[in-house]
Amino acid sequence: MRGTSGNLSVVVGTSPLRLAVTASGLDKGEMTSSDVVLIDASGAALSQGVPSAEAGLHGRIAAVSGAGAVVHVHALAPVLAAERWPSGVVLRDLEMLKGFGRSAHDDVVTIPVVPNSQDMTVLGDAFEAGYRADTPALIVARHGLYVWGSDLHQARHRTECLEWLLRFIIET
Repeated sequence: MRGTSGNLSVVVGTSPLRLAVTASGLDKGEMTSSDVVLIDASGAALSQGVPSAEAGLHGRIAAVSGAGAVVHVHALAPVLAAERWPSGVVLRDLEMLKGFGRSAHDDVVTIPVVPNSQDMTVLGDAFEAGYRADTPALIVARHGLYVWGSDLHQARHRTECLEWLLRFIIET
């Protein structure tokens, strides 16, 4: 994650939903345990600190998808892909799709693209409207990429694979 961009969350409780999310405005490469804020499903802080501005979307993704972790990055490839394909980014017949949890061949994967908003309820509604259980990712136009998984390791792995896939289709 470049500079202070992006954020991470991990589900720490499900009834009620509770997430540990990175605090706002911090360099994610230099974080300590005090740079994490406990939030509820709506993104409201339950502990000391200011959660990421996107905490509410993290909560919504976890609630709808059942994910154990969400990774949000401000990578260039998804932003460019959303500019080129604003109705969704179609991926097919690429070996790296396996790392994203899909088949490498004879499988069409469409990554939903939603318009950016500073209102997490609006973004959450857009996410939910395009949600597909078999596609653990969302591109927010002119903003970045959200990818989720059963845990932080899987979410990070899927993020890396998807970023590669998006770079490939942009460059070809």
